[in-house]
Amino acid sequence: MVHHRACRSAARQMRHQFRTNQGSIMSPIDSILDFMVEIEKLKTVLRKSRPVGANRYENSAEHSWHVCLSALMLKDYANEAVDIDRVIRMLLIHDLGEIDAGDTIVYQSETADLKAKEAAGVERVLSYLPAETRDEYIALWHEFESGETADSRYARAIDRVPPLLHNLHDDGHGWKKHGITKDQVFQLNARIGLGSEDLWTAVKARLQHGVEAGLLPQD
Repeated sequence: MVHHRACRSAARQMRHQFRTNQGSIMSPIDSILDFMVEIEKLKTVLRKSRPVGANRYENSAEHSWHVCLSALMLKDYANEAVDIDRVIRMLLIHDLGEIDAGDTIVYQSETADLKAKEAAGVERVLSYLPAETRDEYIALWHEFESGETADSRYARAIDRVPPLLHNLHDDGHGWKKHGITKDQVFQLNARIGLGSEDLWTAVKARLQHGVEAGLLPQD
């Protein structure tokens, strides 16, 4: 966190110096370039599962790419018609708050305090963008979090799938390390069915195979 504060301070100084040198407010392009630099930090946020075939932990930027491509491939299985462009935009920004808040395993992370930290982090990161773009993406982030639209229900469903596949192909590593049980996994991930019943049926079958193989601790 100290490192991130130092980086933010340095970024502010650079922007101030740029404005001083130019004698005017930064252009929209320069604002976006600064945003591009800031979001690089998502590559340093480590998650709690390991990519298939890798002996290291996934970072949040990799996760964002993975869920976006997955959403594109599975869109025809959404329960309702979705705007895949909006879904992908939601998925690209939904973890930006982790730059400040860090990643917490989902079975322990859905607290009001953590959500407030993530929201503040998202607003800070998106504040680099021109106002109109910033407001659009902040609204998309809140839509994703609320899960009350067809697009957000589908996006939230897809977001849950990669960590399950990681564990199923990694001897249940993350589940075992954090003491996650069968009931926790099935109960929390049932939300996949809100976005795609077909997908939840397929994933649930794989999870059951994982239970039978001893990958998921019993209660």
